[in-house]
Amino acid sequence: MSFVVSLSGVFAFRFKLLSESSIAVLLAAVLLMGVFSRGDVARAQESEGREHQWGWTAREVESAGPFFWPQYRGSNGDGHAAKASNPPIEWGEDKNLVWKLKLDGRAWSSPVVYGDRIFLTNASEDGLSMSAMCIDRKRGEKVWDKLVFTNSVTQKDFHAFNSYASPTPIVDARHLFVTFGAYGTACLDIESGETIWERRDLECNHYRGAGSSPIFFRDLLIYHMDGFDYQYVIALKRSSGETVWRVDRSHDYGTDNGDFKKAYGTPQIIEVSRDGQRELQLLSPAAKAMYAYDPGTGRELWRVRHEEHSAALRPLFDGKLVYCSTGFSKGNLLAIDPRGNGDVTTTHVLWQASRAIGAKPSPILIGDNIVSLEDKGLLTAFRKETGEQVWQLRLGGDFSSSPVYAQGHLYCFDEKGAGHVVSSDGKLLHTNQLDSGCLASPAIVDHDLIVRTRDALYCFRR
Repeated sequence: MSFVVSLSGVFAFRFKLLSESSIAVLLAAVLLMGVFSRGDVARAQESEGREHQWGWTAREVESAGPFFWPQYRGSNGDGHAAKASNPPIEWGEDKNLVWKLKLDGRAWSSPVVYGDRIFLTNASEDGLSMSAMCIDRKRGEKVWDKLVFTNSVTQKDFHAFNSYASPTPIVDARHLFVTFGAYGTACLDIESGETIWERRDLECNHYRGAGSSPIFFRDLLIYHMDGFDYQYVIALKRSSGETVWRVDRSHDYGTDNGDFKKAYGTPQIIEVSRDGQRELQLLSPAAKAMYAYDPGTGRELWRVRHEEHSAALRPLFDGKLVYCSTGFSKGNLLAIDPRGNGDVTTTHVLWQASRAIGAKPSPILIGDNIVSLEDKGLLTAFRKETGEQVWQLRLGGDFSSSPVYAQGHLYCFDEKGAGHVVSSDGKLLHTNQLDSGCLASPAIVDHDLIVRTRDALYCFRR
């Protein structure tokens, strides 16, 4: 396959030097020889043009318009809405409500949006059926609802707090990629919902349930499988589901207790300047350690050890430092210089904060601050350069949903239906109440606030 991609790239380059008629003759000749197909050329050119988060082409982003929230934590994976987005700060069951769609099943995955479509995963209470659905964004009506996997049994010791459909899907202009952890991963056609490929052979006893969401890197679909027995990162071909690389976690956990080996975090890809050279890194939160890998090969670049487990965050990068919270037990917020090699625990952690750090909600960068939402509702801003506390606000309640940001406002949703709007300097602007609570994180596209609660999907607009 590498030969085909390389060869098609050479011809793609040479095509620019030829007339249209010459191109047609040359391409036809090569196709007849069976060296590569038109699809190979198109995929190679498209892959090189995937500049947005290394996963979407400029054409795909333009096609979606302002309605582009294609993955967990949004367009850039950082919880920020587009600058022009202007969602409401007040909403309710009968206020600024465009539509409400009742949902069956039990699922904590977050909604993703591409153009006029919203996509969700779902599962039955017992985990024996797992599905995906497409919803018309304008009308709030189901376009399709497809059963993806059925199971005769489920893994033992599933935690009652989790759902069987907690990982958030990811979407491009043609495909929806869904994963339910060890139960299966699949690529679906976004128009019909039909399965294009699936993988059900990846071993992992999630024990308390899966939670890590997939991301893109060029032609790859990458996600974590950090369970009770196996802990690894895997990259699949987006076109076929074939394994490209897989890397086991290198950390010595120092225990046989699988509970201290699990994690639920979602990776993030960043670009680091090291000695004048551009380096791409896959940031990968795990139990007991934070890793960076080469996203193309899975080669480990560096790691930072810590004592916590069950990390559920998505890490952040401000162009200089990496920020991540470490998970359950006594979680810390770490600021890491990503220009190290090997074990950099004692050399590249610039500061850490240990009070009011969230285990389930991901932190968010706002200007000069990094804001952490603690699970019991304590919202704290830290100076990102030093870790010094800037402001703190007690919201109360229990939080699993990660905050999102638009027009200078933080949106924080708790597990009982309260939605708080907070200014970037820590002032509570408004609290709104829905009939049930959130474990999924909301999406913001254009002027729409899209919220998934335990039993419904909402669209609010000013």
